[in-house]
Amino acid sequence: MKLNVFQAENLRSFKTILLFALIFRLIAVLFSQGYGMHDDHFLVIESSASWANGFDYNGWLPWSAKNTGVPEGHSFTYVGLNFIYFSVMKFLGVMDPKILMIVNRLLHALASMLVVWLGIKITEKLSSRENAVKVGWILALLWIFPFLSVRNLVEVAAIPFLMLGLWQMIKNPTVKSVFIAGLLIGMSVSFRYQIGIFAMAVAAYYFFRWQFKFFFSFSLGIILIFCLTQGIVDYCIWGYPFAELISYVTYNMKEGAAYLPNSNYLMYFFVLMGSTLVPMGLLLGAGFFRSFKKYAVLFVPTMAFILFHTIYPNRQERFILTVLPLFIMLGVMGYELFKESGFKRKLWRVSIIAFWVLNIPLLLFATTMYTKKSRVESMYYLYEQKAKPAFVLLEGTGNNDFSLLPLFYAQSWKTMLVPRTEAVPNVKTDPFDYIYFFSDTDLQKRIAIYKQAYPNMKLVKKCYPSNLDVLLRKLNPRNTNEYIEIWKTNEAH
Repeated sequence: MKLNVFQAENLRSFKTILLFALIFRLIAVLFSQGYGMHDDHFLVIESSASWANGFDYNGWLPWSAKNTGVPEGHSFTYVGLNFIYFSVMKFLGVMDPKILMIVNRLLHALASMLVVWLGIKITEKLSSRENAVKVGWILALLWIFPFLSVRNLVEVAAIPFLMLGLWQMIKNPTVKSVFIAGLLIGMSVSFRYQIGIFAMAVAAYYFFRWQFKFFFSFSLGIILIFCLTQGIVDYCIWGYPFAELISYVTYNMKEGAAYLPNSNYLMYFFVLMGSTLVPMGLLLGAGFFRSFKKYAVLFVPTMAFILFHTIYPNRQERFILTVLPLFIMLGVMGYELFKESGFKRKLWRVSIIAFWVLNIPLLLFATTMYTKKSRVESMYYLYEQKAKPAFVLLEGTGNNDFSLLPLFYAQSWKTMLVPRTEAVPNVKTDPFDYIYFFSDTDLQKRIAIYKQAYPNMKLVKKCYPSNLDVLLRKLNPRNTNEYIEIWKTNEAH
């Protein structure tokens, strides 16, 4: 007799939920290549991979020639773990950047499975199996989760440790388990300093409930792991503890508020509800606020985290992704607390149908889409050719713009990328080995100008943006995901 996973009973099985979660994450591992935004690649992969190869791409290390002598304010924990990964892979002889990133995405995808599983278990423990099933399916197949699960965004990479800590607090709270929770949540804080607001709110929850043993054991766990990962590590690198944290706080007090200011105080609630689609997001939003009393152990730190980011002027959508799973869990559990009525049940049924109708196409689109494709492929071309060019011109005079290209995919850390967005009288100002023409605006005219300086230059590669890159550029021109042509000047090494 054949097993049908779509039978009602099987759809309520945690194993079925986890199976689908794994399938879509593995699809993302294989097909969701590239990177999502600047920070998940250039602040993580470029830094850690360059360290593993004896370079310092961002100049963060004090012994680097590019370093200013002052910490940049970046926690080394997550970057350091990626450095260990790249060092191990180098030791094993794996150098192809695409293979390195497939394995990297796989490790992140497997870690994200913990978020699905622990979201189910926490919801079942606090509420009911029925709600755990609802939460499980959303965490497994929400359109954005498989895509995010394989990215190197520190806001997302910290979630498994956060969820592990919460499970230790909730499953059978003892002084020992709460101490372990402190260690685990402390690790997530070490990934991303802002999660410290969440941790302090958890400590405050225990304190104001007069649960002083839990308060002290949790706080001790946080302090211990933070001292190990931030105090000792920074002391070894900078000669004094918490160097990066001090620099981070100083920067944000003086200048951080002026970076990408945003006056929309409801932005994060719109992001949380919008990510879960309408009308489902509205129901989850109502449920989230309804959960404040019964599920205070989760609501208090989650709300504190949201309020902190809301008050701080620098607001970016990715900042709130850390608590998206908790918003979903509290939203589902809280919605069940409203007075039982036929209208409420009907509203949920309608919203869940609308959710899947909207979510499935988005899920298939996002999970299989290659982001920043032209940038990645343009650099990977150099790796395939085993080229180590000294100078590459980024010619962006067509739209007076260019994209920062990821040297990781070229595995050529000494290559100098020289941007040019304005025409100059003498184009041959440097002995460029390759010229990368960004966008097809006035392309033939621009190529003709450079042929005067490099008469033997030839076209060697055309790099097209993915469909998602094109869409994102149309939605927001700041996403410079453009067509790139690579021309070899015949001076290439």
